[in-house]
Amino acid sequence: MKGKPIEVIARGVCVMEGQILLCHGKGKHLTYLPGGHVDFGETARQALVREVLEETGRKSEAGRFLGYSEHTFIQDGEPHAEINLVFELTIEGVAPQSPVAATEDWIAFRWHPINQLTDAHFEPAALGAQLTALDFTRLQPMALDCT
Repeated sequence: MKGKPIEVIARGVCVMEGQILLCHGKGKHLTYLPGGHVDFGETARQALVREVLEETGRKSEAGRFLGYSEHTFIQDGEPHAEINLVFELTIEGVAPQSPVAATEDWIAFRWHPINQLTDAHFEPAALGAQLTALDFTRLQPMALDCT
């Protein structure tokens, strides 16, 4: 992948009542954490809050840093590489009993049991395995190493 940039992505883990909020492209089967690209001049936390606002129209708070995940994949026949910076995420006015509407036409959100991420076609898969193993009731910082 020489010459292709590595994308830096801020992702948020929003867990409530054993459910995790996932994003997916409409008509696509892969799911991933809400978030998006970090723009020049902003922190990863700022990028996550901005992306959630753009994608849901809701205010949010990026909490503690959980870790990172390196991910390479093929999309539409093109190789991609990204580094996902993962934070706890709180979004105003969301709950697992209610759908989360997307403000962008190409994506949708859904709640999924966190202990069943493998059934959600979650990417990056290594990150999903780490998230399933975490105890989100603990207060001390946790590190993910999903390289």
